[in-house]
Amino acid sequence: MRQSSPFTAKEEQNAIGEILDETFEPSAMDSSAKEFLSLAIKDYNAMFKTKYGVESKEFQNYYCDLAKRVKNKEIDLLIVVGMFLTGFDAPTLNTLFVDKNLRYNGLMQAFSRTNRIYDSTKTFGNIVTFRDLEQATIDAIKCFGDDNTKNVVLEKSYREYMEGFTDVATGEARRGYVDIVKELQERFPNVEDIATEKDKKEFAKLFGEYLRIDNILRNYDEFSGLKALQTVDINDPEALGDFKSNHYVSDEDIVAMKEIKVLEIQDYRSSYNDIRDWLRREKNGKEKDNSSIDGDDVVFEVDLLKSQEINLDYILELIFENNKKVKDKVLLVEEVRRLIRSSVGNRAKESLVVDFINQTDLDNIQDKASIIDAFFSFAQTEQRPEAEELINTEKLNEEAAKRYILTSLKREYASENGTELNEILPKMSPLNPLYLTKKQSVFQKISAFVDKFKGVGGKI
Repeated sequence: MRQSSPFTAKEEQNAIGEILDETFEPSAMDSSAKEFLSLAIKDYNAMFKTKYGVESKEFQNYYCDLAKRVKNKEIDLLIVVGMFLTGFDAPTLNTLFVDKNLRYNGLMQAFSRTNRIYDSTKTFGNIVTFRDLEQATIDAIKCFGDDNTKNVVLEKSYREYMEGFTDVATGEARRGYVDIVKELQERFPNVEDIATEKDKKEFAKLFGEYLRIDNILRNYDEFSGLKALQTVDINDPEALGDFKSNHYVSDEDIVAMKEIKVLEIQDYRSSYNDIRDWLRREKNGKEKDNSSIDGDDVVFEVDLLKSQEINLDYILELIFENNKKVKDKVLLVEEVRRLIRSSVGNRAKESLVVDFINQTDLDNIQDKASIIDAFFSFAQTEQRPEAEELINTEKLNEEAAKRYILTSLKREYASENGTELNEILPKMSPLNPLYLTKKQSVFQKISAFVDKFKGVGGKI
């Protein structure tokens, strides 16, 4: 769905790219522009069963209704001249195509329409310019900072991020994707062999560096093409032709791309998560006072992992597809373990997913939707007895414990705040030296239960 917005009242601004405050008065338009606007609104009325026009009040209502529909994602493409650039609120908007000589505050305000973060589905905006606006962008940035501000605000070129560069602001040499991947593959060719504390911490730092550069490069179409090439059969002329057409690359480009080593990230993500969990256990475990592990110098890029999260539906669909190919549950379980351990949000479900594979006749599942339904049904069946076992083993107050667990499942995490946790514990004086130990042990077990079963529904 696409819709056009009207020209601004002073259309001579088109030539120099200034954007005035938006107005709901179209009377100053010339006849051709007003005719175009009338046709656009006529199409709009026919599509959405509305009755708007070009007169002042009717046009204002049209504007507001159009803005609402764009924000609600009922309209996919909006063609504008001067409106919907400076005061328009639609966080889901991800691409701005510019064919106008914007400058200064008009340029900054227009660009900011799409450069707004919108949860994990939109971490940056995409601006496509059909005019050379590089210097105009630099000049606009200088208005809100100094000569060095552009080095902070503007990203480097794709080549610089791939090969490395010197940071102008700090004079620091920053290595690129190629060198980071090379070091990871040479130092840690088999992540399962990472055993010592020193190696674990060095791997975590190096892979964190990889995640940061990978996150930046995801903004570049060239990098998307490089990643996509890894799944293309180079010996299949039809597949190669489709790839070249979709990514606008030549044979020479493909030769150059094949020289770049791309990291097979799944096992690296799994080990990164394992090391993070290991370090957390060492620091917060029962024997933390006796632990010699110091992890304060390691920063884990959890948010970057989450931005590339593998969701549960994808994992289940992969199980369905691979079962048709492999027909060997041992190999299937091994592959799924690696995949699910690479997921921050789903790794706690590893045992649940493995039990589902082992206890389900996957050959009788007809499609991807059915395997998702089958897993949720299985998980809900497992949830109740496991909750009851936890309550009975820890001798918890049954009714209070069920309320606390259900509340935690609903909000998808267990909380130590308030009195809810205290109320479920066995009768014991808070002055008892074992009280805090018991409370922490129960909390950790319920937290693990919630991480395992959150998002699957069901009752206990």
